[in-house]
Amino acid sequence: MNFISTLKGSALENFYPAGWDFQKIDKCCSNDPDSWGERQAWWHKEFTPVICDSIYNFDTYMGHEIALQIKNARDRGEKLIFILPVGPMGMYKWAVYFLKAWNVKCDHLWCFNMDEWSDGDGNTLPADNPGAFQNAMEQALYNPLGELTVPVGQRNFATKENLPTYAGKIAALKAEGAKMVLVYGIGRMCHIAFWEPTFAADYKNVDDWKAQTHRIGAMLHPLTIEQNALTSFKSRTTLVPCRANTIGPGIFLQADYAIGGADGTLGRGMQWQGMSFWMTLRYGPSPWVTSSFIPTLKGKLFFLSELAGPLTAECN
Repeated sequence: MNFISTLKGSALENFYPAGWDFQKIDKCCSNDPDSWGERQAWWHKEFTPVICDSIYNFDTYMGHEIALQIKNARDRGEKLIFILPVGPMGMYKWAVYFLKAWNVKCDHLWCFNMDEWSDGDGNTLPADNPGAFQNAMEQALYNPLGELTVPVGQRNFATKENLPTYAGKIAALKAEGAKMVLVYGIGRMCHIAFWEPTFAADYKNVDDWKAQTHRIGAMLHPLTIEQNALTSFKSRTTLVPCRANTIGPGIFLQADYAIGGADGTLGRGMQWQGMSFWMTLRYGPSPWVTSSFIPTLKGKLFFLSELAGPLTAECN
């Protein structure tokens, strides 16, 4: 007896994305914990998962990878586009540490925050709200960089006015030779940014889905709200907006290089991200599992070893 055998007629029967194949998901999650590095046919030849045995190593490795991309572009005299998340966050202090140690000025960066909380019309939280992603980025990255920081005019946040301009700005920078780096986390619902798997129902085919650059006031899945209540709002669901402005696959799949992080452990053997991690690696590209396209991109996915499992029951 399990989820699959008891789903029909339950309160959850129509709760999850219509395109989720739970037999396939269960098979993804049943893999040998040591098999995470087994390459799949759809993986980019330069996509590499990187295991981390502690959150301290995770933050340091990921921060170093971000800083190294910035330094290398600076050394080559190139402009660099960065798509940035709020979650994970611990890597930013290390990116700042390395950039300061190397004295790397960041005026060659154009940064685009991938999403922001909103209402149904796309109105966002005030920039100084403690839950606002703009505030989080300024406190974690831009302000600590001091004189080395990204110029204010080259920082982009996902407001309803600015988000629709992302695609044009990125295209213009790419036309000038700029490369794009995607930094991302993976949601409980396997979203990248706030591009939920449920959005797949709105498009007639994969190519149509891949062409979408953004959504304003996007409706978030209930598990996304609860994930964020647990991880960012001290369990207080009443503080979490139910919608967000977000980039789509028409932007994040353009990445020349991707730096991912999966750090979703809670302590005492509890976690929320193991299933999402294995679905990302093994489900195979599908618009119904947004993060399943991540292995098709060149880059590194840093993850905590605990997420590999075994994903078996343990009563806490």
